[in-house]
Amino acid sequence: MTTSRGRIDKRQAILRGAFAVFARQGYAQACVQEIADEAGVAKPTVYNHLTDKATLFRHAVQDAAQAALRQRLAALEPLVEPGDNLRDALEGVGHELLRLHCDEHSCALRRLLYSEVIHFPDILDVVTGSGPHRLTQALADRLARLILVGRLRAGDPELAAEQLLALLVGPLEARSRMGTRLLGDDELWVVTRGAVDTFLQAYAPSDRQTIAS
Repeated sequence: MTTSRGRIDKRQAILRGAFAVFARQGYAQACVQEIADEAGVAKPTVYNHLTDKATLFRHAVQDAAQAALRQRLAALEPLVEPGDNLRDALEGVGHELLRLHCDEHSCALRRLLYSEVIHFPDILDVVTGSGPHRLTQALADRLARLILVGRLRAGDPELAAEQLLALLVGPLEARSRMGTRLLGDDELWVVTRGAVDTFLQAYAPSDRQTIAS
């Protein structure tokens, strides 16, 4: 049991180290020895866990995408029981999603995807399957429950989720110049409130008491 746990921990250290090196250097310039040094393991250990550099890259990107997804799914939890003020709950969730979208880990993941997708077209499916698609589905589930209890106007919850995420991320990408400009928290709140306001104009029920705006 201890041996198995140690092997899993070592693999995770390798994947984290690999992602850090690939994010700094890019795929072409990264070397396995540097990854081993970053992970604190011997170079042969890297090959024992992941057979070659290309396989290491794919697994490192997948692991990073899954870690980012877990954080975003956790950010949706306040919508399970949003309380009396739905607007506040949506703004809180939206702000946290934007904060996560702007963190160093997420920006590095996007830069890697943009720079290497031509050479590794399959990583687009890996990242999408572990990120945007799953997040949209999870948000759609939360919104569907709010529609069922009358707190949002009846409609397609998956479309509503896509639109809310687009209202959040679209302006953010423009303001941050695709992640090259750091946004302060005040600006994140401006984007968040604008997105939620537009979303509720489309999806608030006719009885505005359910929103508590």
